[in-house]
Amino acid sequence: MRQFKGQPFGTKIVLAAQYVFPILQWLPQYSLKLFKSDIISGITIASLSIPQGISYAKLAGLPPSFGLYSSFVPPLVYAVLGSSKDLAIGPAAITSLVLRSMLTQGVSATSQPQLFLQLAFTSTLFAGVFQAALGILRLGFIIDFLSKAILVGFMAGVAVIVSLQQLKSLLGITHFTKKMTIVDVLSSVFSNIHEWSWQTIVMGAGFLILLLLARQFSLKKPKYFWVSAGAPLLSVITSTAILFAIRGKHPAILVIGKLPEGVNPPSVKMLYFEATHLGLAIKTGIIVGILSLTESIAVGRTFAAIRKYKVDGNKEMIAIGLMNVIGSTTSCFASTGSFSRTAVNHNAGAKTAMSNIVMSVAVLVTLLFLMPLLHYTPHVVLGAIIVTAVIGFVDIPAAYRIWKIDKFDFVVMLTAFFGVIFISVEYGLALAVGLSILRILLQITRPKTVMLGNIPGTRLYRDLHHYNQATRIPGFLILSIEAPINFANITYLQQRLV
Repeated sequence: MRQFKGQPFGTKIVLAAQYVFPILQWLPQYSLKLFKSDIISGITIASLSIPQGISYAKLAGLPPSFGLYSSFVPPLVYAVLGSSKDLAIGPAAITSLVLRSMLTQGVSATSQPQLFLQLAFTSTLFAGVFQAALGILRLGFIIDFLSKAILVGFMAGVAVIVSLQQLKSLLGITHFTKKMTIVDVLSSVFSNIHEWSWQTIVMGAGFLILLLLARQFSLKKPKYFWVSAGAPLLSVITSTAILFAIRGKHPAILVIGKLPEGVNPPSVKMLYFEATHLGLAIKTGIIVGILSLTESIAVGRTFAAIRKYKVDGNKEMIAIGLMNVIGSTTSCFASTGSFSRTAVNHNAGAKTAMSNIVMSVAVLVTLLFLMPLLHYTPHVVLGAIIVTAVIGFVDIPAAYRIWKIDKFDFVVMLTAFFGVIFISVEYGLALAVGLSILRILLQITRPKTVMLGNIPGTRLYRDLHHYNQATRIPGFLILSIEAPINFANITYLQQRLV
């Protein structure tokens, strides 16, 4: 509130409006030069967001059109309320998978599609409310419990599970397990070998290799970022054209079918508050909310540091929360700022959040006029797009650094990884967080105590075990206790001093 001190009433109103709506800070000075950069970056990320949106809706167990709905409204809301100049908004692989894996514990996406859709919207509402509440109450420190070690292990586990789930599309299997563990997925894959389709496998392998080569090329030559950004859209267009040309001749290759045209229908009446599944929706919303906040704030701060501007974490929480609350009433599922889209947005030269608005307009054009063209888009290509997107979640160099720096953190990372792939997404995350909290409690209740000695000729006192020249003071025991002394550790310290 310091900025309001000593200001005239009119100025306070303007400052308050700019604080709540950051768009008012940069829009009055917006220029045609900035718009030229933003329109290029907006169209570039739209070329990535449209195929990814359809793919992530499929990953979340929802009809493809809802992926486009979630790439239209949330970016518009964030452009008004968000403070990041680079963050590109839309569905993300992690939140889509968690949404599906948690909701399918109580509801089937195939046999109860309407109820599943209602719970997806309701979970998104609770995710938004939880996110906004964290920002308003300035409780953002809660997401700090997801340490780097937890995120590295969790994201690698998610990448493995998501990739294995795409074997259904890549192999052309129609009867597939609804469970998410590696054992169940592989069992389902090999027990349905008779359903494998060689046409689907050939097409899937071809486009997967193309997408991976494009990704690798852009990683080695960052100035050609547009190659990997445009590859998913090119794959969708090419595969759709092929399937349209041979329609009816190869029924083994499954397509997404007819998609409804038009903008997002309202979904307020679809929100589900009956006691039967309300607990499931709340639990899912909280987990999804935490994960999406962690990703978007980390990504936003990373690119803000590159461009030397600041992102207010609490304002971001409020913006993302309100974005998801509004999204839940306009047929959108949980959205966030993903690293892949934001990196493309940044490399394409985005100057302001106007790039999100441009992307939304491009998605709007697709919703209004281009939906019939997506009828023959094959599921196998969407699966290949998802695999290419999540493969970057496996960060082996980061895992190696964690091993070198802290062995306990490495155990936490492995707990998250194996918990996700062998038990479930939420239990793997919970086990890793539990281990991290246990470590914090151990550090509080069993603090490290160090004997200090004087460095001759100085007033410095250092650890006797680390500094050979340090000497003890006769008749005195000087200790450094590396934690506050409180009721939780006083007994332990007394025992150590005896």
